Amino acid sequence: MPYPAKLTPAQITHAATEIVAQHGAAHLSMRTLAERLGVRASSLYRHFENRDTLLRTIGDQAALNLRDALAHTARDPAPDPATALRQAAQAYLTYARTHPHLYALLLTRDSEMTPDQPQASAGKQLWNTLLQLVGAVSGHPDDTDHAVALWTFLHGFASLEATGTFGQSGPKGGLEVGLNAIIGHMEGNGG
Repeated sequence: MPYPAKLTPAQITHAATEIVAQHGAAHLSMRTLAERLGVRASSLYRHFENRDTLLRTIGDQAALNLRDALAHTARDPAPDPATALRQAAQAYLTYARTHPHLYALLLTRDSEMTPDQPQASAGKQLWNTLLQLVGAVSGHPDDTDHAVALWTFLHGFASLEATGTFGQSGPKGGLEVGLNAIIGHMEGNGG
């Protein structure tokens, strides 16, 4: 296979993201990706050091996409910050449902980050968006406690739903009960 002179990191990332989105990270190999792109596997290493680097890039993009979904709900007219936060929670769960493999990747810990990198990482940007939405409800811009509680709840709900743990009956009103409790605590406790 010839090496196409115009192969870009964006093309590689796009093709790799399609593989991961359809089949999961376990199905992504540099050889499979190269076949999809019509190139030799060795040509991919000109753009990405290894498979893990490529997966981190895909995970970062997934985190930014989720951040954008949350931020979009915050821009939509909502009668109050609590309603905007509920809409963001729904957007979070919708993303987890519609992109389960990418959602799993965005929560993968990157052990190769230096101490200064998390501040600029895509995951940190996602966190800051969630923190902003929570702070608007509680009145405290750096309400880490409530932001952690909400994220833990949403991730747990998404994980239980994805594995089918809720069974045929589904979660019933569990999502609303949890959101009401967390948001009610934010409003009543003020962080």
